[in-house]
Formats: sequence, structure tokens, C-alpha cells
Amino acid sequence: MTELTVFHARSRRITVSGYAVFALVLGLCFGPQPAAAAAGPFLHFSGHWSGTGTLRQSNGSIERIRCSANYRARGSSGHEVDLQLRCASQTYSFDLVGQFQADEGSSVVGRWSEQTRNIGGTAVGRARGDRLQIHAEGGAFTADLTMVTRGRRQSVTLTSQGGGQAVSASITLHRN
Repeated sequence: MTELTVFHARSRRITVSGYAVFALVLGLCFGPQPAAAAAGPFLHFSGHWSGTGTLRQSNGSIERIRCSANYRARGSSGHEVDLQLRCASQTYSFDLVGQFQADEGSSVVGRWSEQTRNIGGTAVGRARGDRLQIHAEGGAFTADLTMVTRGRRQSVTLTSQGGGQAVSASITLHRN
């Protein structure tokens, strides 16, 4: 490479190698880029999950419950997800379907429906680290859902009220 002569402000002559100038130009053109958008809270949800847990109904009865969940991320950022969570015990079942979006902060919004009862509504919540907390409402029904995902394991707690019944469930899912 050639050498470039640069005059310093005090009239000192400085010789710079062409390699240094080339490196400086590359650094300016391809240097630090703006940070990529943070990965969304649903990034590692995709796939089929299944597991068991307990269900407590408003009459005090406790039953074992079996569940399966399917999550389908929309896009590659992990900020949008479609979910289906189906659970059944001997006397109770639910089939929850939802579409959720997270913003760049920690807010989550979405729509949900429960297929066996033909109800649905909106959901709002927060995502922080491995924890997702959602509050769902629709008509005379409310539910709070907390999901903690660590690797291939997900803990789900659900409390709901509506239709004259209160139900709470505690479920552990594993990615298949």
C-alpha cells in the first residue's frame, strides 16, 4: 500500500500507512451497528409440549389433569405466538386458543377463546425474563395465567372465574 501524508494542526507532518487508512475507512463503514431488536418472550416456545398437573374446582375437589400445548411463533423475533392449550381431568376440560404479541418492552396483548365454552376476549400482560403473566377477560369470565419457561420445561398456573365456577390449575409441561 502507499503512504499518506497528513499535516497535524501544529504543522507537524505525520505519515500514515495506506493500510491504516483502509482500516479506518472499513471501521467507519462497517463498525458498530445499532443493536438488534431484543428477542421476544416467545422465542423458545415453538413446538409441542405435554404434561400433567392438578386442577382445583370451586367445590374443593382436586383432580389430576393432563395437558398438551402447541405453540407456533410468527416471525423469527419471538414477539408473536399462536397457542393452543388443551387440558382434561375426569370431570373438567378446557381448550384455550390465543394469539399474543409482545412489544419491545415487556407488554403483551392478545386475543383468546375457550373452545368448549364458546367464550373469548382480550388479554394483557407482562413478560419478564422467563416469566409471562397474562390477565384475560371476556364477558363475565376472567383468568390469570402465569407461565415460566426454562429450557424444555414450562410451569403453567391458571386461575379462572366465570359461569358460576372458579377453577385453578397447576401444570408442568415438557417440550416433546
